[in-house]
Amino acid sequence: MVKIEWDIKLGFKDVLIRPKRSQLRSRKDVDLDRTYKFLHSGKTWTGIPIVAANMDTTGTFEMARAFAKEKCMVAIHKHYTLKQWDNFIVEEEKNNNSEIFQYIAVSSGTSDRDFTKISTLLTQYKQLQFICLDIANGYSEHFAQYVKKVRTAFPSHIIMAGNVVTQEMTEQLLISGADIVKVGIGPGSVCTTRKKTGVGYPQLSAVLECADAAHGLGGLIVSDGGCTMPGDFGKAFGGGADFVMAGGMFSGYDESGGDLIENPKTGKKYKQFYGMSSEVAMKKHSGGVANYRASEGKCVLVPYKGNVLDNCLMTLLGGLRSTCTYVGAKTLKELSKRTTFIRVQQHHNIVYGDEKDKDNKNDWVNKTKAKASGKGDSKESEASSDDLKKYPVFDPANQSYTNLHVERQALLTFLTETTQENGDNNNNKPKSRNKNKPKQHSHYGNSHSVNDN
Repeated sequence: MVKIEWDIKLGFKDVLIRPKRSQLRSRKDVDLDRTYKFLHSGKTWTGIPIVAANMDTTGTFEMARAFAKEKCMVAIHKHYTLKQWDNFIVEEEKNNNSEIFQYIAVSSGTSDRDFTKISTLLTQYKQLQFICLDIANGYSEHFAQYVKKVRTAFPSHIIMAGNVVTQEMTEQLLISGADIVKVGIGPGSVCTTRKKTGVGYPQLSAVLECADAAHGLGGLIVSDGGCTMPGDFGKAFGGGADFVMAGGMFSGYDESGGDLIENPKTGKKYKQFYGMSSEVAMKKHSGGVANYRASEGKCVLVPYKGNVLDNCLMTLLGGLRSTCTYVGAKTLKELSKRTTFIRVQQHHNIVYGDEKDKDNKNDWVNKTKAKASGKGDSKESEASSDDLKKYPVFDPANQSYTNLHVERQALLTFLTETTQENGDNNNNKPKSRNKNKPKQHSHYGNSHSVNDN
């Protein structure tokens, strides 16, 4: 019989943290370091528990070097070869940077090939102590058995495993040998699992419930996905998360993976960012999408933002310290004890736009689609709809371009043609007589918008 749970489940956008009386005089008085002793490995770790996701566009060696400077973690993606690992470790040791190894995790799937690879790597390099076991659906009995297998093989390593969103599977993975359970199904910015499958769980409620289950057994959780702004990290920690992992927040930087693409007309730069279950990722790493499954991710162009330390991480840590001062938490550990969430209908004021949002004045693809459908000029409508398949598709609900499974040259051609077209249209467009017409603003919030203004 079909069941419905009538309790309302909440995401980060549904709440704010209520401020409380505080004796803290400055953000600099807040200590963000956490010290954890892990359930199964027995090891102790100290650092700032923010983690860059194990995607090949964020879980890079370059990202690890930047994050380690602030004692933050990176889950290195599983697609680096053993030779690339060798070179990275040798280089870091040569530069007397061995401390970096306590802030990186080695990622693995559940295949025999994955197990052989991490076994070789972890046996050779004892300094690598974190393992990230990652599959999209952590509810498979096979996955729990795999966690047991890895725990048996590496009894003293720290194992992070997931993803799940409910209490019973959080407990199951901890019992199977995980020290940290990854929590989150479908909240990511380039994840389409909820759209393709109808499966998921609002992230804040998942964190609240799974943290309660994990802490009851002496385990920990990492909130994985759903953060669209620095304040969401504070909400995740306030909700009981021990670590917070993000991908999209760390995309588009020098240290991020993905092609750097420059618009030859404007000189503006973008980087590719895509979900690891997207068609792009599966073509890159698995030869394509198998005929029994569907892509559950998308690919977007993210405006290039410079280096991650100065342009992202410092802002994120500053925001987190400020969260603590608003509730009187002297340490990050105190934050969850001093957090009271209030439900809201409006999260923040966007009357003059959203910091995450860009006005879409140059909606290249939608203009092209209009031509193909015959809505544009008769001369312009000669464009074939087949030609559009090589172009990204603009998603107004997310203010982003998707379907970027295109060759680099095709994408450059797209940028050139559409920029030229916009220039021609602007030159031929008569000036508006209505000078007092108010400027229209988009109210969609997504940090992965593509805008060439």
